[in-house]
Amino acid sequence: MTTPAGVADRLTGLVGALRAHGVRIGTGETLDAARAVEALGLADRELLREGLAATLLHGTGQRAVFDPVFDLYFPRGVGGPDTVAAADRDELRDRLAAALADDDGAAMARLAAQAVDALGGYGSSPESDGWSSYQTLDRLRPQTLLAQVRADVRARHGRAGFADRLLDDEIRRRIEAFRALVAAEARRRVAERRGREPIARRAVAPTADRVDFLYAGRDQLAELRRTVRPLARKLATRLAARRRRSARGTIDLRRTLRGSLSTGGVPMRPVLRRRRPVRPELVLLCDVSGSVSGFSDFTMLLVQALHDQFSKVRVFAFVNRLDEVTGLLRHGAADPEGLGARIRAEATLTGWHGSSDYGVALGEFAERYGDAVGPRTTVFVLGDARTNMSDPNLASVRDIASRARRVYWLNPEPRAQWGTGDSAAPAYAELVEMHECRTARQLSGLIGRLLPV
Repeated sequence: MTTPAGVADRLTGLVGALRAHGVRIGTGETLDAARAVEALGLADRELLREGLAATLLHGTGQRAVFDPVFDLYFPRGVGGPDTVAAADRDELRDRLAAALADDDGAAMARLAAQAVDALGGYGSSPESDGWSSYQTLDRLRPQTLLAQVRADVRARHGRAGFADRLLDDEIRRRIEAFRALVAAEARRRVAERRGREPIARRAVAPTADRVDFLYAGRDQLAELRRTVRPLARKLATRLAARRRRSARGTIDLRRTLRGSLSTGGVPMRPVLRRRRPVRPELVLLCDVSGSVSGFSDFTMLLVQALHDQFSKVRVFAFVNRLDEVTGLLRHGAADPEGLGARIRAEATLTGWHGSSDYGVALGEFAERYGDAVGPRTTVFVLGDARTNMSDPNLASVRDIASRARRVYWLNPEPRAQWGTGDSAAPAYAELVEMHECRTARQLSGLIGRLLPV
């Protein structure tokens, strides 16, 4: 292995940063990556990027973390741009418009470096105390170049009419690519001064399964919805294995000792209590108000994908009124993107106000749908337990818990925030088992552990 020491340090730093973001990389993958660096060299940076991605990653969803981390450890250059003195804003905009019209990636990369150098610095020192991609883009405003670039492309290629809509989408894609180049350049410069490791840890967005449900954006929630089916298959396999093990039963001590009399008291053939293979029932009570709706939507989709593991699944949604949405979930499984909107449009979830009211919703469930809970039923309550200062209705929770086999409460808020403000989480946690469930990774672990067999 002839990888230079400096490159080896960068590679191990890259691997460490990816591991910190939850990407599972073993020693074998790291050695494969070192061989890829040796074989590909450093001349073609994009070829090296693809080679390392192929050896280190296990799925396309991890590219969102890999690419910005790679840019930190294997940057285009060091220091400021190696071109002539920085141009003024208007000149940069004109050159950027030309690069966007030509779809010239190399020119856009050079312009990103120049733009950060000319417009992104802040502080009092001559070399700047730091660089900001937000400040750069706010001053350059590349999104306002759409009309200029469209006219340039149309003049060169004569594209008009219906194609303009497609052309506008393409130009917007190029502008977003340039914005990403500016962000990467600003991160690189900050990393040069403050160190790559802290920037890789704090400035690179985590994978979707590690993002808090309460803070996940639209794109991250969409990515999570795409992972529902693969995740459900893994959990179904795990549940089936648990069910096979539990079906063997436990040792019947009395019958085992009786049978051992024929072998001198040595229990050669343990006798097991056979379990009747009965599939459990599942009930979900989901708060779909405000920021917790993304958490509830994802969990409902996950349970829907696992429906074959249970004899019956019933799902109820609420804000301050409660309604059954089992049918909406079943018939809309092919459209996970629109699940939340469909539930809020077709179910009766609110009364005279639009704030969540756990007391009223739980009381309504106990009164109207009490027959949905029985000795074989496991109930999951999904929500942050914030009652907006209304009565938490603990009596209804006790009633539900007394009827059910198990009741689990999954709370997407950090445990440190339970009991603050209008949170009734500690009161509910005294009656039922409550778990912090902030990310999809936590949720998959809890579902795999808590679901009945």
